[in-house]
Amino acid sequence: MRRLLILAAVLAALLGAGATAAPAMATPAAHAAVSAPAAYGGSWAGDTALDWAEAHAAGCWYSWAGAGPCSRGYDCSGLVVAAFAHAGIALPHSTYAMLSSPRLHRIPVAGAPRGALLFYGSGHVEFNTVWYHTSFGAHSTGQRVGWITWGWGWQPTMAFIVR
Repeated sequence: MRRLLILAAVLAALLGAGATAAPAMATPAAHAAVSAPAAYGGSWAGDTALDWAEAHAAGCWYSWAGAGPCSRGYDCSGLVVAAFAHAGIALPHSTYAMLSSPRLHRIPVAGAPRGALLFYGSGHVEFNTVWYHTSFGAHSTGQRVGWITWGWGWQPTMAFIVR
């Protein structure tokens, strides 16, 4: 059932967002996915947060300052806040405030595990996925929440795990 929901959300995102989306059933490409608990020591809420986001927010509309539910939409930090709240972790609803949160621990982008936070400068945040150069998030006005492929001018500058 979860796979069908994700596939439906991907299709909705493709039809309404215009963003490049990763297929719901794609085989992970050569990605240096790191086991967060083993590599970073401690519990890993990123997987839980991303699972919730993919199941509950994929296909919802981007809404500036939105923190859900889907009928109200999400902005980038609002999606992260809602997803981590469902994983039992409170984060501030602002990318700038998140960056100063003691819960975020910086890691190399190249070694970011699934569910890590990817920042594009200091003003935008998305989740890392297992797909090569693909993140999940609320991208921008007029688009739906979903999977976005990094491109030539769109690459994360920082990565963090959340504890």
